[in-house]
Amino acid sequence: MMTPDQSDSHAAIVIGAGLGGLAAAMRLGAKGYAVTVLDRLDRPGGRGSSVTQDGHRFDLGPTIITVPQVYEQLWAACGRDFHKDVDLRPMDPFYEVRWPDGSTFTARQDTDAMLAEVARLSPGDVKGYQKFLKDSERRYVLGFEGMVAKPMHRLWETIKVLPQFAMLRADQSILGLAKRRVKDARLRMALSFHPLFIGGDPRHVTSMYALVAYLEKEFGVHYAMGGVQAIADAMVKVIRSQGGQVRHGVEVDEILVEGDAAQGVRLTDGEVIQAPLVVSNADAGHTYQRLLRRKQRKRWTDRKLTSRRWSMGLFVWYFGTKGTAQMWPDMGHHTITNAPRYEGLLKDIFIRGKLADDMSLYIHRPSVTDPSVAPAGDDTFYVLSPVPHLGFDDPVDWETETQTYKAKVQAEVEKYLPGFAAHISTEMTLTPADFRDRYLSPNGSGFSIEPRILQSAWFRPHNVSEEAKGLYLVGAGTHPGAGVPGVISSAEVLGKLVPDAPAQPELKMAAE
Repeated sequence: MMTPDQSDSHAAIVIGAGLGGLAAAMRLGAKGYAVTVLDRLDRPGGRGSSVTQDGHRFDLGPTIITVPQVYEQLWAACGRDFHKDVDLRPMDPFYEVRWPDGSTFTARQDTDAMLAEVARLSPGDVKGYQKFLKDSERRYVLGFEGMVAKPMHRLWETIKVLPQFAMLRADQSILGLAKRRVKDARLRMALSFHPLFIGGDPRHVTSMYALVAYLEKEFGVHYAMGGVQAIADAMVKVIRSQGGQVRHGVEVDEILVEGDAAQGVRLTDGEVIQAPLVVSNADAGHTYQRLLRRKQRKRWTDRKLTSRRWSMGLFVWYFGTKGTAQMWPDMGHHTITNAPRYEGLLKDIFIRGKLADDMSLYIHRPSVTDPSVAPAGDDTFYVLSPVPHLGFDDPVDWETETQTYKAKVQAEVEKYLPGFAAHISTEMTLTPADFRDRYLSPNGSGFSIEPRILQSAWFRPHNVSEEAKGLYLVGAGTHPGAGVPGVISSAEVLGKLVPDAPAQPELKMAAE
């Protein structure tokens, strides 16, 4: 079956209603395309969607909003005001980092407050921290302003920045840079952990990612009231106001290619939708290995994709607690706890593929900011533990390990929320196996291909595919990479690559 009225030259299909796909649809709609977004889930947002259970809204994926201008620019390209559609609240503090010895580090936007925190932990590292801030700003200018929203599918675009990369020691890891600047092991962790938010190993991810410290300081850390789901819902409203469609509960089985040009898609139920422009927000690995499985590929062969290093997996425990709103007053919106080991744990997760007994956690308590996430007087929590992906030789069997590992996580959380388990009223978990099945993520990875230096820019799957004319990629697996600003920016790159829709001929009367 072919869907009618979809074969004209201004039709466009977007596979996946993740944030990158929705941003792509908005950009295409602003260019005059008739866009159809197709998604297998029951609501928009992809990994940024939510589940409501027993009165608690669990935001499944990203929770921290940085670089608000990427949303402002996206909305402006559609002739709208982002802040009229989304209520963004600045966080102060951004988050608190805690260590087993009871010491803490509170991250804030104010430079003096941050210097005071460094001086409190390690007075001898204040000058080194100030140097790190300068390192961060220089990397922001080159890596974010200079590359993030620019097409990188031509090798020359990467080659011409190599001298600056060399000058900034991009070959050095972000942990290596932190070690060069500060001596205190706790500060080294606090300055280098940010790549974990996009699935990268701080021991190997390029020091260019130190730019995140500048992003936070310059633009702040925010929370969207209603969660990231509220942003996704607002994006859908924009798309529909442009005349676009967003269809849920439908899954694309194949991208149709004829004569090396995309022609549309076939759904798993056999429906065919034709369009000369197809944008995939599915994981790049899934796009090439599954959706283009009948196409002989020039670059992104199964062998090449299998040889890539993939980002870590995630174990996430979501739970609601009854009558706890006034309990644990020292537990704020965002908290990061540390295991006794830092580098050893990273090695277990990223290199050995071993599920360790110790763990570092991200504890999210949005109910201290957003009353809509829980019934009155109650709390909603989400506890995330980085774990190995499923691509190792002896992967974790989550069918048998989930309850055992959850018990270990519970014991760790008990140190920070004493007595919390007795108040749990509802709960759910997501494991790498769920990421594989729910999001069709290769190896159950949380953030697609790991952002190492030789898996970034030109070396990453390109926004414009070399496998079929009219096929484009957005989202975490393509340039510029994972993280909400990254996937939104991938759609900005798309907007620079795709021409405006061709002018539509005037409709003729049916009688002619």
